[in-house]
Amino acid sequence: MAAALARGPARPGVEDVVVGYRSVTVVADPTVAALEALEDELATTPAPVPAGVAGRVVEVPVAFDGPDLAEVAARAGMVPAQVVEHLTGTPLPVAFLGFLPGFAYLHGLPAALAGVPRRSSPRAAVPAGSVGVGGGFAGIYPRASPGGWQLVGRTGFVLFDPETPPFATLGPGDTVRLRAVDDPGTVTPPARPPLRSAAARTLTVEAPGFVSTVQDRGRVGVAALGVPRAGAADPFALRAGNRLVGNDDACAGIEVTALGPSLRFSAASHVAVVGGAAATVDGRSVSVDAVVPISAGQVLTVTKMLDDLRVYVVVSGGVDAAPVLGSRSSDVLGAVGPGPLRPGDVLGIGPPARPRGRIVRTGGRRARRLLRVVPGPDDFGDAGVAQLAGTEWRVAAASDRVGVRLDADRPLDPPVPGIASRGVVTGAVQVPADGRPVVLLNDHATVGGYPVVATVVSADLGQLGQCRPGDLVRFEPVDGGTARAARAAAERALERAVVGWYPVQS
Repeated sequence: MAAALARGPARPGVEDVVVGYRSVTVVADPTVAALEALEDELATTPAPVPAGVAGRVVEVPVAFDGPDLAEVAARAGMVPAQVVEHLTGTPLPVAFLGFLPGFAYLHGLPAALAGVPRRSSPRAAVPAGSVGVGGGFAGIYPRASPGGWQLVGRTGFVLFDPETPPFATLGPGDTVRLRAVDDPGTVTPPARPPLRSAAARTLTVEAPGFVSTVQDRGRVGVAALGVPRAGAADPFALRAGNRLVGNDDACAGIEVTALGPSLRFSAASHVAVVGGAAATVDGRSVSVDAVVPISAGQVLTVTKMLDDLRVYVVVSGGVDAAPVLGSRSSDVLGAVGPGPLRPGDVLGIGPPARPRGRIVRTGGRRARRLLRVVPGPDDFGDAGVAQLAGTEWRVAAASDRVGVRLDADRPLDPPVPGIASRGVVTGAVQVPADGRPVVLLNDHATVGGYPVVATVVSADLGQLGQCRPGDLVRFEPVDGGTARAARAAAERALERAVVGWYPVQS
């Protein structure tokens, strides 16, 4: 079906098509696509019988010394040497790409190994080059990331290069053969050189703060390579900021998390800090949510976060970092784009536009956040959804741009079993076997194998992106019509959020 969709006419609002195991996930913008008509069309789109694809046979050297090798052997009724024998003696075709940029799902495992489940709780960090099995597949982690597969070995094989087409080393139709070696090398990500723009107008990072990244509306059309969308964690705040300084919604700004940065401007500019924070120019306090003039040589600093976890620094003309795969956004999971800013980085600024006046904000800091969700796609039953909605969840310290991790005195009851790996979206409430939900954020894996009890409506993704460790979260189930109405209301509120024209404040 994915091939049929790719060959067919462009469909308004369709942003990505993600291939999973026996499934295809279509991601669409609800403000553009006619969702009900799209659903009807997809339901009648024939899935052609795939023609045989003559792929390559790729040999991958592996040292089988993974921390889960003994457990995998026990679950499969083997000893570790037999696991190695089966993995090296079985050709493993590439089924599809997902999860991480270049991550290939390898099928064809012997039955005993195909029955090994994922870990009950995913690891917060899996080293680059780790070789794992889980949920019927084998795979290689292209870079360090969270992950829930059982780790049996490691390799130095490189799977993804965002600068060189076709970007992913492996593709559907290829076959992988694992070869046991003592020293397979290591995956060493290339060092990111300092950012150096030759633009006439620039800003220089004097201090980066805790985590500051360049973000725009994100990447579309590349999820089939395993590349997440990325983009602003609070998309409504970035869009409002762009409109405030006269930019198009698609322009890039700087997403600031928890603290900082300090930015020196090479030329007179109009800037704004959007969100609940305090800011200064050369040590003098300036207003947030309003246009601030800045002269050549002056330094803008975000000094304190007040109401939000993330705020946005926007500048008239937009931040002009080099685009990668169609976006200037930084994906911290897949290491695509500029990445976290560093001292001395120099970013270009585009041609200035006419700035507006100020942003009208409603409400303040919310230590308790209510997120509306559409139940499913997996069936936890009425009791499961009621338990999700009836529990007050705490945001865990391990949360980041990949996902908001939640905890409670009583986790969810054991989730539905047997979920095949399939496409997932920002806002999906994944439930690992330990019952502690992870709500996916912008840098999430494109494919996941944990069941999804509900999905946060698009109107509330900004609230999700502002969840701070220690915040309390409740979920409110709604239907699809309510979700679409909420998005329409959010768009209307955005249209009213920016008022006046600089320098007149009205």
